Amino acid sequence: MLKKNIVFVAQSLDGYIAGPDGALDWLHAIPNPTQEDMGFLALMDEVDAVVMGRTTFETVCGFDGPWPYQKPVYVLSSSLSALPAKAKEHASLLSGSPVEVLAQIHAEGYHALYMDGGRTVQDFLRADLIDELRITTIPVLLGGGFPLFGTLQQRMAFSHSRTKVYLGEVVQSHYVRNRIL
Repeated sequence: MLKKNIVFVAQSLDGYIAGPDGALDWLHAIPNPTQEDMGFLALMDEVDAVVMGRTTFETVCGFDGPWPYQKPVYVLSSSLSALPAKAKEHASLLSGSPVEVLAQIHAEGYHALYMDGGRTVQDFLRADLIDELRITTIPVLLGGGFPLFGTLQQRMAFSHSRTKVYLGEVVQSHYVRNRIL
């Protein structure tokens, strides 16, 4: 079974995934009258499960409309002891190091994972457990907020695999991790 951890995330031109105070309104700065999914549905067809941090989970729980995922969702948190009642049917709670978390998810039969959430992405990058980055850049400068990338202990090389432009100005680039065999 092919194991793959994919980051699919939007960032501002200056590299933030959320503005000051967690603001996400800038994600809709470019009009999207046709409701282009920008590759999200194709990603969901490719993965077995979703792994996200607590903050991202709480944000998703606050969205209007139905639960957005048809795949199992794993919420990573060291501070939550249980999920809210309305979320229990949609998600499972996990804690531990990235390696421990992956072992638990793989033991349940899920191997192609969509990794979401700032700290989650940073933790899995530091553990060198990210295989692909799919970064959608929204042409907005936020000037502050939560950065996509944190400090790494080592340099990590990725190869560009493709870039696509949506809505005439939103740029999505795909990168694959270069691993020494």
